[in-house]
Amino acid sequence: MRFSDIPGQRETIGRLINTVKSERVSHAQLFTGPEGCGSLALALAYAKYVSCENRSGIDSCGSCKSCVKYEKMIHPDLHFVFPVIKEKKESDPVSDKFIDKWREFAGTSPYFVLTSWLDFIGAGNAQGLIYTSEASEILRKLTLKSFESDFKVMIIWLPEKMHLFTANKLLKLIEEPPEKTLFLLVSDEPDKIIPTIVSRCQLVKIPSFTPSDLSSYLIERFRIHKGRADDIARVSNGNIIKAIELCNNEESSSRDLDRFKALMRFVWKKDVLSLINWSEELAAIGREPQKRFLSFSLHLLRENLMMNLGQGKNGLVYLTGEEEAFSANFHPFIDEITAGTFVEEFSLAHSHIEANGNAKIIFLDLALRLIGLFRR
Repeated sequence: MRFSDIPGQRETIGRLINTVKSERVSHAQLFTGPEGCGSLALALAYAKYVSCENRSGIDSCGSCKSCVKYEKMIHPDLHFVFPVIKEKKESDPVSDKFIDKWREFAGTSPYFVLTSWLDFIGAGNAQGLIYTSEASEILRKLTLKSFESDFKVMIIWLPEKMHLFTANKLLKLIEEPPEKTLFLLVSDEPDKIIPTIVSRCQLVKIPSFTPSDLSSYLIERFRIHKGRADDIARVSNGNIIKAIELCNNEESSSRDLDRFKALMRFVWKKDVLSLINWSEELAAIGREPQKRFLSFSLHLLRENLMMNLGQGKNGLVYLTGEEEAFSANFHPFIDEITAGTFVEEFSLAHSHIEANGNAKIIFLDLALRLIGLFRR
């Protein structure tokens, strides 16, 4: 990952480059911003730039020995810490146990959320955490001399998932860092990191992507026409993860819209027999598509509430063409009370599906509850 691979974010990239040019690289930096701002991609590109043997004034060279190893995430002076899961009959695991999977996953695209990573490693219902055993691994790695680069780089993705013991050990290392050590913390929720760590890091605030930068990226990567790219970029509201997901799941989004339309039609008619058939169809599509449908429904409900409140004219409604056409007639029924009760029911169904509940019962229960909640 080089700076040139990241769409936009020129101001942030310029500031990062200047720290290297002026030889004022802070030993501990916290990259953070709204979801989908590209914080991990920027941290990876920055680490690569710092270690590049032939960097220019605007980017790493991409071809030196260091850059080649960074591209594969196998540089001996590049270390990663990230949330992992505890498998059966196992003591606290460390990131290195999952490093091959991490390289495969993050190497494909640096734009993802925690749930995607956990799904990739087959976490099931397990929560991703940075366990206590990681503390000794961090200490061991950083007390070694660097092998090839001037800096030993430790990228910690989601430090807010770190066990308190590990966080305190990290705090001591940040306060008294080994020579030529660079900590790059990448956080979605910096308010959940212990304050003493945050206060000792240089904050790198990253804004959302602009619609034009997102649109250009989507056209180049997915070969879609500009009108569609502009539409997705607008709906994504600066979130590159959401934009990629919409492109990858365009067909699924259309199916989810059809499922939502059918549900609302049967609920309106109080057609219990059709709702039974509908719930059986949903039960057969698999757990991940079920969760995606429920998340899609929550998004649609929120956007329809915004339309009901008259926010469409203010540019605060993010719907694609098909969704907007449906919502033009649907949104008058989604007032604040209806939206609140519907969101509560869909969220409950989502949590039950995540807990491996019986999908047929969950979806039929959701449908029957909605009949009594629909305000005509």
